Amino acid sequence: MTESAVSVRRANPLWQIGKALILLAVLVILVGLGTWQVQRLHWKEGLLADIAARKDAPAVPLSAIEAMAASGGDIEYRVVTTTGHYLNNKERDFLATYAEEPGFHIYTPLQLDDGRFIFVNRGFVPSEAKEPEMRKQGQLTGEQTVTGLARAKLVDRPSGMPDNDPVKNIFFWRDLDAMASSVGLPKDKVLPFFIDADKTPNPQGLPIGGVTIIDLPNSHLQYAVTWYGLAMALAAIVAISWWRKHHPDAPSQ
Repeated sequence: MTESAVSVRRANPLWQIGKALILLAVLVILVGLGTWQVQRLHWKEGLLADIAARKDAPAVPLSAIEAMAASGGDIEYRVVTTTGHYLNNKERDFLATYAEEPGFHIYTPLQLDDGRFIFVNRGFVPSEAKEPEMRKQGQLTGEQTVTGLARAKLVDRPSGMPDNDPVKNIFFWRDLDAMASSVGLPKDKVLPFFIDADKTPNPQGLPIGGVTIIDLPNSHLQYAVTWYGLAMALAAIVAISWWRKHHPDAPSQ
């Protein structure tokens, strides 16, 4: 296309209107994305505040968490307490780290008085203490009272996570159904959530309780600033272009 043809096209009112509409649409999209991130920021801050309030609230009985889960309520990070007997010979080991040390979280079924079971994440043990005989004092017997945070079961394997290896008792993700079936517990007798035990010390110091990590990324403010910044930059470019077009004799800075 020749330079004269380009000039004619640019002088066409329809072309000018079309260009203006495109710029306006881009500006609206950028502002909309920034506003959406601000809304997400407020939602995330509310969620974090709610979680903080939950984990600092007094413990509720297991029956309250069961009722909440059955009604579709959010049980995550709510403090719960219950009693039962650990089935130490049926523990499942979840690959994890603690203070940058490799090891495992020990998930042990707790048998309740009514014959049902709930898996309790009793806490962390280093790799060399994976086998129960290396931490016999921590294998609690008799009736135990457990207090900790309720954790919902995962429905699907997280993206990129390898398959669990029940034969070697190494779990890479918290597959409650696989944990239960691999030790012969009937699915209908296992409660559909976990308990992360609190920091109550165990004999010999193992497992180390209170290992729940609450790490919800909150980058919405940075995203909002980015989108609003791009919108402002676009508006500035358009304004400068308009000024130069209508004031061709004005001195440039």
